Amino acid sequence: MTKLFFDNLVSFEELEIVIKKTASSKEEKDELWGLVDEVVNHKVMEKILDKLPREHHEEFLALFHKCPHDEVVVFEYLKGKAGKDIEKHLQQELEDISADILQELRPKDEVSVETGVSKR
Repeated sequence: MTKLFFDNLVSFEELEIVIKKTASSKEEKDELWGLVDEVVNHKVMEKILDKLPREHHEEFLALFHKCPHDEVVVFEYLKGKAGKDIEKHLQQELEDISADILQELRPKDEVSVETGVSKR
């Protein structure tokens, strides 16, 4: 996955375990991670733009394209324009995304490593 400013907000360790079990080849594993990367990036941007006043969208996107990996710069901007709780909102969004992807990838009878509950 590409390094971005929000990477420190969530761990995809459980997702990595499931992808390793699910993918039958390196190409398939790379394709799954590419899809995860795409979904995560789109959902995070959607959440940010929902929280950020419209008049700041263009400015934020320019900043993001300039330094997509710089969590200090990007979060300082977002906290100033979208509110100090933006990191909390993004962390929750990332956790929800991870859970949704895990649910889609897991066989229906596999037990969650995290909860110990069957996904049936």
